[in-house]
Amino acid sequence: MPPSAAQPPAPAQPLEAEIAALLRSAGCVFAEDEARLLIDAASTRAQLDALAARRVAGEPLEQILGWAQFAGLRISLAPGVFVPRLRTEFLVEQALVLLADDGGAHRSAGVAPTRPVVVLDLCCGSGALGAAVATALAATGQRSELYAVDIHPAAVACARANLVAVDGQVFQGDLYDALPAHLRGRVDVLLANAPYVPTGEIRFMPPEARLHEPLVTLDGGADGLDIQRRVAAGALQWLAPGGHLLVETSARQAPETMALLAGAGLLARVATCSGKDATVVVGAAP
Repeated sequence: MPPSAAQPPAPAQPLEAEIAALLRSAGCVFAEDEARLLIDAASTRAQLDALAARRVAGEPLEQILGWAQFAGLRISLAPGVFVPRLRTEFLVEQALVLLADDGGAHRSAGVAPTRPVVVLDLCCGSGALGAAVATALAATGQRSELYAVDIHPAAVACARANLVAVDGQVFQGDLYDALPAHLRGRVDVLLANAPYVPTGEIRFMPPEARLHEPLVTLDGGADGLDIQRRVAAGALQWLAPGGHLLVETSARQAPETMALLAGAGLLARVATCSGKDATVVVGAAP
């Protein structure tokens, strides 16, 4: 789906119809919506033709436009940076439900929160997840400390730009190795959209993903769970008592992901959303 929600189609103008036909011939399902977005992004006909040619060649629309719509936010993107998916909004929604429940428990006991919520976004990519959670918390008057990590330099640069507005700190490195020691035992919500595509299945992914997004953002090893194993194994060292780890996975892999979290000492359960075709495993620290 393109970054802006589809609206009932208005009668196409000649230029829009021309670009839409070009995109449709290349297999773009939302050709009319994409044509309008490309036309809006271009300042000259030559620039429009160049943008359309990139899309026809298979480059993700969001990377061409330089932004993606995610959880009500416009997230800046650059070529070569993982594009946040609609289904991942469900992970954000689940994190906010947990934080709302915790806040409600404090309020019912007459206790006001005395410190910011500490949020950690592992394998952060563009920083979309952390930005969405921190922005939603701010809208309710809740303070947060946001930290994000990615191993890919282009993603780190992109995340730093996206997280300025929420005072997020972004580190480059391999999972927990990149984090400052003072975060140990302090993280309330750990978000992990780690790669979970089995190596042998990457060749079946759409070309715009496997050709234009870094392999490190897709490849989860032979069974797709290599990075999830490492995330689960280290989580308890970083989570605060009662903190939560949320891991996006597939419906097929969910039982194994849940077993990984349970084996690491977390109380694990599965949450699903059929509308977004999303599966999240939630692990609670004792």
